[in-house]
Amino acid sequence: MVKSKTTRRKPITKNLVIVESPAKAKTIEKYLGRNYKVLASKGHIRDLPKSRMGVDLENNYQPTYISIRGKGDTIKELKKAAKNAKNVYLAADPDREGEAIAWHVSYVLGLDLQDKNRVVFNEITKDAVKEAFKHPRIVNMNLVNAQQARRVLDRLVGYSISPILWQKVKKGLSAGRVQSIALKLVIEREKAIQQFKPQEYWTITSHFQSGSSSKEVFAANFVGLNGHKEELPSQTAVQAILQKIDKKKKFTVEKVVKKQRQRYPAAPFTTSSLQQEANRKLNFKTRKTMMLAQQLYEGINLGARQGNVGLITYMRTDSTRIAAVAKHETSQFIHDEYGADYAAVKLHKTKNPEGAQDAHEAIRPTSVLRTPQSLKKVLTPDQYRLYNLIWLRFVASEMTPAVMDTMKVTLAQNQVQFQATGSQIKFDGFLKLYQDDKKTKDNLLPALTEGQEVQIVDINPEQHFTQPPARYSEAALVKALEENGVGRPSTYSPTIETIQKRYYVKLNGRSFEPTELGEIVDNLIEKYFPDIVNIDFTAHLEDELDGIEAGKEEWTQVVDEYYQPFSKELKNADEKIEKLQIKDEPAGMNCDICGAPMVIKLGRYGKFYACSRFPDCRNTKPIIKEIGVTCPKCHRGQVVERKSKKRRLFYGCSRYPDCDFVDWNKPINRNCPKDGHYLIEKKVKGGRQILCPNGDYQEEIQK
Repeated sequence: MVKSKTTRRKPITKNLVIVESPAKAKTIEKYLGRNYKVLASKGHIRDLPKSRMGVDLENNYQPTYISIRGKGDTIKELKKAAKNAKNVYLAADPDREGEAIAWHVSYVLGLDLQDKNRVVFNEITKDAVKEAFKHPRIVNMNLVNAQQARRVLDRLVGYSISPILWQKVKKGLSAGRVQSIALKLVIEREKAIQQFKPQEYWTITSHFQSGSSSKEVFAANFVGLNGHKEELPSQTAVQAILQKIDKKKKFTVEKVVKKQRQRYPAAPFTTSSLQQEANRKLNFKTRKTMMLAQQLYEGINLGARQGNVGLITYMRTDSTRIAAVAKHETSQFIHDEYGADYAAVKLHKTKNPEGAQDAHEAIRPTSVLRTPQSLKKVLTPDQYRLYNLIWLRFVASEMTPAVMDTMKVTLAQNQVQFQATGSQIKFDGFLKLYQDDKKTKDNLLPALTEGQEVQIVDINPEQHFTQPPARYSEAALVKALEENGVGRPSTYSPTIETIQKRYYVKLNGRSFEPTELGEIVDNLIEKYFPDIVNIDFTAHLEDELDGIEAGKEEWTQVVDEYYQPFSKELKNADEKIEKLQIKDEPAGMNCDICGAPMVIKLGRYGKFYACSRFPDCRNTKPIIKEIGVTCPKCHRGQVVERKSKKRRLFYGCSRYPDCDFVDWNKPINRNCPKDGHYLIEKKVKGGRQILCPNGDYQEEIQK
């Protein structure tokens, strides 16, 4: 019997797709099917060297790129897969950074830049991905050069100024175009607060009654005399007004103005507005918001049937534009879920912020049918909260406006005029789904007619003082950077992280305060490198980077125009800046190890106690702030402020580790009258709340 010969099948040659993240790779491979293999570059695989400048100043600012340390295995895997692939597609993120990654991967794999192998999609859904692969294009070198110009400029600034700061101030410092502006904004706000002089002003609020019922009592505020607005700068001015009012005489309703107005929903999120709203409503830091948004974009496992699905569109965008297909799907959803009255008859047209690149849509759910509630079981609590915020804002943006009935009433007696305003939600519209920051409570006035007389019930003059501007929160700082045209969506989060990491600013509650070190660095940069902290100059540079992306500017020329005057400033600074001594302060106590005097030093995370004999004695202690409360657990130590590893403030006993008392809220020196447990002070909107953590006892808000 003759044995038949078995022939070995050749392995099927697959198309190779290279994306940035492994999570995205799994999702896309499932969508494309068995003829595609999807691998991740895990971000950049080449960059400028860390150990040196890496930019040739004598050769038209040509950068020297090297493989990033730790990416050797990834590069080997990509090369091996590309060698056996039928076609290689580059599917990095659809922005400048993603285009640069695609270009670097193309270089490493030896691909032809004229090959149509670049694939971009704004959302990771089956339809969007398959459609994108029908229209591959060549790598866009304008986008690459815009990213390259930013990278080179940041390297030139950072690697030129940082050594000067290390030499003249202390090691570990840095400077950068965007981070120096962010620091300057925080410091200028602090100066404005310190220089602020409160101005006295007064208000007069009165209650009036139009009938016998208590429901007909309403409040009105003094506005002026005989049709002219009057300010009340002092008690003398108030007394002059009060003398004109006869409490026995009635006020006459001079004017009643009734209007109906519409309140339109906010546009769907851009990167900046998402960071701001997540900070305000969810208390998320910008870094956390972007990390969670990246996870939602790359794909979440929705179970065996659906697998990994991208839940939101690309999260780095400055546009409020929405695709027509998404608008129509949302309109139908609103119509079915909430009724025809809530579905906008006319599709809303949103206006992009000035200077927006409009490269991608706004941030929205990839399908409005995936409601937050339906995904709650597969999302982490934080993923759910962010997705819920994005979904609500987007759906609300496609709903009808809220309709408000408003009423303004002017009352007069002896030429003294008061004004009352009322409003009522006639139709809630988008407010049914999404509450914005504006007041939405009904404030009803009784039915009043012109010529009607009303009785004054009481008069309440009140003294006030103008308040200084508020310190920047993360949300407010992002907004300020955006309004000044400094940075782009992808830069806000790392910028804010850097100025905290360098200890140029610190968070006090949810507000930024500059540190002494931050003020020292800002003073030096402002004096010797004025262009770097010139907001208009930096914003103009952002416009030029946009010009490179549009193909209107040559990237090396833009870099040269910036670097030539900067190089002269560098030389001047190196010669004229004298070495600064950040002197240690006496701590007023001795080292408990060697007995030498302790001093207060400035470190990476702020001030701390250290032995003056350092490095011979390395004893250090944190500076602990007592709050004037005896420890409620051991009754021997003092309650002090401490910070967790994540820099979050909490309260503990000074005798730790002998006493392990801790509390996230601030204890006070009083016990609960109900159960004797110590009371805590909690920050709430409008002031502070005193309450018992053990029960239901609480006191009124203290402003």
